[in-house]
This record gives sequence, C-alpha cells and structure tokens, in this order.
Amino acid sequence: MPENTPTRALRLGVAGPVGTGKSSLIATVCRSLADELRLGVITNDIYTDEDARFLRSAGVLEPERIRAVETGACPHTAIRDDITTNLLAAEDLERDFAPLDVVLIESGGDNLTATFSPALVDAQIFVLDVAGGGDVARKGGPGIGRADLLVVNKTDLAPYVGVDVPQMVADASVAREGRAVLALSRSDVASIAALRAWVLGVLESHRRGTHVPQDPGPMAPHFHADEEHPEGGFVHAHDETSGDEHHASAPHHVHSHSDTRK
Repeated sequence: MPENTPTRALRLGVAGPVGTGKSSLIATVCRSLADELRLGVITNDIYTDEDARFLRSAGVLEPERIRAVETGACPHTAIRDDITTNLLAAEDLERDFAPLDVVLIESGGDNLTATFSPALVDAQIFVLDVAGGGDVARKGGPGIGRADLLVVNKTDLAPYVGVDVPQMVADASVAREGRAVLALSRSDVASIAALRAWVLGVLESHRRGTHVPQDPGPMAPHFHADEEHPEGGFVHAHDETSGDEHHASAPHHVHSHSDTRK
C-alpha cells in the first residue's frame, strides 16, 4: 500500500440549494450501501436538527450514527469558513463507531456558491433538482462547476415541471467541462446503481491513497453573455486547473433517464 493510504473514513460532502433532495440522496446512499459499508452521517441546519430526524425516522442507519450540527448562521460558514464544529463531529462519530468506511456530511440548504473546505471533506457532491428549473445548471458557480459529482435530482418529476432532463444534463456537462454528472431519481434503479458505483469508486481511490481532495474555490467557469460567442456568450474561468488535472479518476457523463420516459 502507498505510504499515504488514509486510515480514517472517507468524508463525503453533500451540498446544494434548499429542497433539492440532499437528505433523500443521503438516505438513498445509505440504503444501497449499508449492508456492505460502515456508514455515518452528519447533518447541518441553522437552528434545528430536522434533517437528522428525517434520516433517523427513515431507518436508513442506527439513529446513533446520525449526528446533527446546528450552525446558527448561514450553512456555508460551517462547511467552509469555520469547519471546527463539523470536523469535531466527524472525529467524534468515527471514534465512537470505529472503524467507519464513509461519513456523509450534509450541508444546510444554501445557494450555488456553497462548497466544502477540502480540510473537512475528501470529495463533494452538489445537488440540483429539476423542480428548480432546467436552466439552473447553465448558471454555473463553484458547486456546479467543480464538485466531484453533480447530481440532477428528482428526474421523475421532469414531465410535471416541463424540464428536458437530457438537455439539463448536457448543459451541466458543458458547465462542468466534462466532469461527472448523474441524473438521479430514487424510483430509478439504474440511476441509484450509478450513484452507488460512484461512491464505491471514490472510496476505493481514497483507500489506495490516490484520491486528492479538491478545493472548488470561490470562482468557477461562468458565462459572460455580453461577449461574443456562437452560443450567446463564452465560458470564462479564473485560476482553474484543467479537467484532467482536477479529477482524473472521476467517471464522466454518468447519465440515467429511464424514469423520464414513463
């Protein structure tokens, strides 16, 4: 084994705007992997422990393996600016249930700029949902542009909200310069299997010591609509690494749309 092979759990952050389905995504991960991996969860809310209570009531893990952090401020402050509370919660959880394989850390609902500090998590998922509008993926931002995985969630609702899921995924792929995108529905077995495979792949890289946590940073590729481009603007980036340098081990274009054709 490489000398830098980690001995602690993979810490996986889940961020995204309010209502995109972060808690349900974590529940899906737990249901699909709890029989083979030792999991723990940390949730973040400003003044409540509602997300933790939701997950406990769903029965996805033993209640003691789900811990709540009340940030008392905008959610991004506790996942990026001052990670102390979350870091201590993760360390306590791993000590109490050692050894754990994966600790999932859910951000409170925030905007498109919310990202985790690489000092807190090893990899991060950013979650959008079709109910937020098919154009959201084009808007970019650090989470959309640079998270290890972008999830377009609740694809089963697309027919009811008038969203073209393949187009939304294509827009997301452009905004992410080819980094991994997954169209997900908790009622679509194929997309759940793809999410499960992605988590296992990152965990394997983490165990080998080959996964390097990335900092999405305050800026990401974005459009300047007033400048010339065949599509009505052009992608502009600030101090960003190339896609290969950023995440060479990530699977790309992980798509599943079977539930949108029901």
